[in-house]
Parts: sequence; structure tokens; C-alpha cells
Amino acid sequence: MTWSQPLLVVSDVPTSSRWYQHVLGAESGHGGHEYEQIVSTDRLLLQLHSRGGDRNHGPLADPTVPVGNGVVVWFEVLDLDAALTRIEDSAVEVDRPVRFNPDADHREIWLRDPDGYRVVLAGERGVHTG
Repeated sequence: MTWSQPLLVVSDVPTSSRWYQHVLGAESGHGGHEYEQIVSTDRLLLQLHSRGGDRNHGPLADPTVPVGNGVVVWFEVLDLDAALTRIEDSAVEVDRPVRFNPDADHREIWLRDPDGYRVVLAGERGVHTG
């Protein structure tokens, strides 16, 4: 079996970590200024790494080039309404408000994280209202 372990290169790991923990209702699985793991119920959801890299990897992104163009990080959440409440109660940038996507048969909301990556939270298939 294979699982994805997406890693985003970010400008400020602790800031991005707090953002993803808040939006996803998740927690820190590692912590640090160079690297972080965002986890939920002991499952890795996302890795965050500083642009400058570390002693094992070296630089991971050119700091003069904007990150995120063409990247959409998609999460299915079991309780989209709880996520929407967390988002409404904060300064999270909403890129596209919550709506029903008939092609995917779910509700979804599109956000922008602190680095400008598009992040989509999608509810369960077949659940059209909260």
C-alpha cells in the first residue's frame, strides 16, 4: 500500500503550523522552526518545511520565486461545519466561499494559507448541507 505524505515549503514554519492546526482541527506532531508535521489521531496529514531546508536536504525552494502556483492542497474533513466555524471565528483568507460541488457530490470551501497556497476543505460525499 502507498500513502501520500505531502510537504509544503513555507516561509515561517511555526506560523503555518498554527494555521493548519487551527483550520484542520489538528495538532503538531513534531514542532520546530525548520520542520513540522501536522497530525490528526496519530495520522500524518501534512509536512511543513522551511524554504532554506536543513543540514540533510539543503535549500528546498528559491526564496525569490513565489510558492504555490498551481498547487492545491485538498483535505476531506468529516465535520465540515466545525471547520467552517473555526474559519469564521478567525482571520483565515477565504478564496472561494463554501458551496456545493455537484461533480464531487460534496460541499467545499477554498482558502489561502499564509504563503498563498490554495487549501480546500471538502465535506463528506453525499452531505449537501450542514
